Amino acid sequence: MTEPGRVAGLPARVVVASNRAAAGVYEDTTGPLIVAALADLGFEVAEPLVRPDGEPVGEAIAAAIGAGARVVLTTGGTGLTPTDRTPEVTGPLLDREIPGLAEAIRAAGVAKGVPTAVLSRGLAGVAGDCLVVNLPGSRGGVKDALNVLVPVLAHAVEQITGSDH
Repeated sequence: MTEPGRVAGLPARVVVASNRAAAGVYEDTTGPLIVAALADLGFEVAEPLVRPDGEPVGEAIAAAIGAGARVVLTTGGTGLTPTDRTPEVTGPLLDREIPGLAEAIRAAGVAKGVPTAVLSRGLAGVAGDCLVVNLPGSRGGVKDALNVLVPVLAHAVEQITGSDH
């Protein structure tokens, strides 16, 4: 039996939205944080996929959902710059949104004294049997988001497939 708050080998995927990391200008450091958190919860998760902002991110999310991922967490592409397109490519893939989750992630950043956290446009929702959540692109934003997600992630994944409360 799996202990509360953990999953037993369910597939998960991490997608990093970054033009510069995808081009090799620098190495992404946010994806590995998310992979480690998912693995600690018992998810089966590969190395992060690093993709340029926009459609390549949407394609990676869709491919992960199609391959049976139960969780897809993205990082980056949620801000206000013209290339930040993660919410735009995520939204059409969702069957239902979970606004409270996205709001809680933004609120966690603000509570940590980062007023610009309110500018993140990240979405959270359900696509089939998969939970999809857009995290900010900064290491601090990812850490704050994981503090929100980790305590509820296993329960959310169970609820998506109709498990009892």
